[in-house]
Amino acid sequence: MASYVLLEQARHIEALILDVDGILSDGFVTLTNSGDEIKSFDIRDGLGMKLVQQAGIKVIIITGRKSNIVEKRMSDLGVDLVYQGREDKGVALKEACAQLNIDPEDCLYMGDDWPDLSAFAIAGMKVTVPNGHVEVRRRADLVTQAMGGRGAVREVCDMLLMSKGVYQELLEKFISIPH
Repeated sequence: MASYVLLEQARHIEALILDVDGILSDGFVTLTNSGDEIKSFDIRDGLGMKLVQQAGIKVIIITGRKSNIVEKRMSDLGVDLVYQGREDKGVALKEACAQLNIDPEDCLYMGDDWPDLSAFAIAGMKVTVPNGHVEVRRRADLVTQAMGGRGAVREVCDMLLMSKGVYQELLEKFISIPH
């Protein structure tokens, strides 16, 4: 459960911005003999992303690599913006904010390694995972309990839903029994 201070900080968040490798996936790149790439995504993270969108929060992906797998998965989830092949994630974050008319201060950025630090420098809230690089953990407002690709994004989504006061309302939709 997120602390009161974190929930207060998260209340103004308008966009959830996610790195892919190490955050939405476990950070491993698996290649087949034919050179195809395999990535695994946690289904709970996907539901969390859909739920925060229902709460009015934009979901944006910024990744340094390019992958058809990422394009397909994010399209399936209805993610608002996807930036692939972007080495300077701070510049991509500014572009996304300009496109959606959002202040970077109202963004939560979630990343795990040095390429994410330029986005950390301008995002209003910074989150990483337990195995994120020490320099990233040092600068984070929150280090999740769950590892990347293993529910870390869902953990942050739940915190955002709680901060907006809609967690229980959204949960009720799943537990109410139709008559």
